[in-house]
Amino acid sequence: MLSDKSKQKGEFMISLKINDKDIQVQDGATILEAAKSCDIYIPTLCYLENLKPRGLCRVCVVEVEGAKNLIPACSTPAAEGMNIKTNTRRVRESRKMIVELLLSEHNGECTTCERNNDCELQKLARDLGIEELRYEGEKTSSQIDESTPGIFRDSGKCIKCRRCVEVCQGVESVGAISPQSRGFDTTIGPAFDHPLSEVTCVQCGQCAAVCPVGAITERNYIQQVWDALDDPEKYVVVQTAPAIRSALGEAFGLEPGTPVTGKMVAALKELGFDGVFDTNFTADLTIMEEGSELLSRLTKVLRDGQKQALPQFTSCCPAWINFAEHYYPELLKNLSTCKSPQQMFGAVAKTYYAEKIGVDPAKMVVVSVMPCTAKKFESQREELTDSGYPDVDYVLTTRELARMINQSGILFSLLEDQKMDSPFPESSGAADIFANTGGVMEAAVRTAYKIVTGRNLPTDKMHLKNIMDLEGIKEASLKIEDPVKEWSFLDGAELNVMVIHSLSNVRKVLKEKDISKYHFIEVMSCPGGCISGGGQPRFTDNNIRQKRIQAILTEDEGKEIRNSCENPFIQQIYSEYLKQPLGEKSHHLLHTEYFEKSPVEQ
Repeated sequence: MLSDKSKQKGEFMISLKINDKDIQVQDGATILEAAKSCDIYIPTLCYLENLKPRGLCRVCVVEVEGAKNLIPACSTPAAEGMNIKTNTRRVRESRKMIVELLLSEHNGECTTCERNNDCELQKLARDLGIEELRYEGEKTSSQIDESTPGIFRDSGKCIKCRRCVEVCQGVESVGAISPQSRGFDTTIGPAFDHPLSEVTCVQCGQCAAVCPVGAITERNYIQQVWDALDDPEKYVVVQTAPAIRSALGEAFGLEPGTPVTGKMVAALKELGFDGVFDTNFTADLTIMEEGSELLSRLTKVLRDGQKQALPQFTSCCPAWINFAEHYYPELLKNLSTCKSPQQMFGAVAKTYYAEKIGVDPAKMVVVSVMPCTAKKFESQREELTDSGYPDVDYVLTTRELARMINQSGILFSLLEDQKMDSPFPESSGAADIFANTGGVMEAAVRTAYKIVTGRNLPTDKMHLKNIMDLEGIKEASLKIEDPVKEWSFLDGAELNVMVIHSLSNVRKVLKEKDISKYHFIEVMSCPGGCISGGGQPRFTDNNIRQKRIQAILTEDEGKEIRNSCENPFIQQIYSEYLKQPLGEKSHHLLHTEYFEKSPVEQ
């Protein structure tokens, strides 16, 4: 007989059959997980990996011997001796009817929908052999919400799968949207049909990342960018975030994680941009400023005995900034004052670069390509105008860039690789890893260690243990030994750091942990970091996240320079223009402040 301990979930294996195939899975696995383990495909619609399955859509039903009714595979635990069939006539007809009923009330407008050929409902209909609709249903009314800079909603396309609700409430713990009313009249959105701008929405875009149809997408700025490119009076430059290069290829049929930096640059030049630059350059700049800011705070505490706001939190993720401003204003003093790399680039482009090439900054248009919808919101913050103009004019997501490339008839896979333009052509490996959870932290630690000791971290310690995996809360420490004379007061000090991704984990940390023992905490709102941002190619699960993360790590490891402070072009911009980290010009152009915002009752 099994002991009570051995009966705990996952403590032993069970045997069952799926489609006459004998398999073994851990006790506690669902039928869906069991099928995946032996490469048997079961379609899903409402299911999301890592979240509690709800079994709402019933697309994943299977037949289990001895059961009267069909059973949802996503929410039913596998059991010893089960005999499961996933593709009987009964199962196929049931799935087909469910999808037909969804289509009968779906106000899809498929030919003009931006999800055409990238729609999970459309794919299901095709896979199930639906060639005509047998049912005529009342169409869901269409209410358009484009009240925020980052997110676009069309209620008529919503199929009420509630994936967006699950990520907004379960992953991000924001709760901006939820089911309203009942039955056919059910809508998914803010309470009382308010627009998103009237509730607390951090603009992370994870709702758009998981929506299977076109009900929630990013706000589209493609036409504005085309207009700028077509205007001979405008000088249009573009910057691309590190996460783009490991995901853009997916939009053109390439394997997730395929690095496409050179082809991406070539495509952008064919689109007509006057300058094609890498946000990685200002990621290096961010590390110079942010790492110096951390060392400044540590110096005041450990050497001078002054009180400082520690731990220092990273400020690169605009959704996290929104979250802190709304829910944890007491932490605003702990946030790094550094702008994000996106905004730093815009500020530098419209000052240093504009002067260098003799272009009137009033005629310069800065376009960003980001994995993130919150970056669209960030670019429109009123305080981010230190050059005298908005730092960034338009933000496109990875998906929007892919659409522009297709609109231009560019054959992406056939492009010859090209390099970024000067004067920002090179970046360090530390900048690449900004795309991954733990990357900002690791990059900052590399540079801080070099400044304090005069030495690079040993290669085997470049990747801080445990902070680059997909755990939501990770911790690490680094002992400072043999610092240079200026930093002798840090000899033997232990630098304690934490990495958090998904905003629900921020709440968990602040509720359960004493953060005062940490010196530096990185927060990213999206699971896995920017590599699975709200504007990346869909659909993203942990397998795809791992492939994108590995692509970014490979880029870092292939670089000769892996420290931000060693980038010669960073050294050049300080020598020619900024003078020094945390200096007067840096403070004016590259730093900002954040403001308390009251959360809206939802």
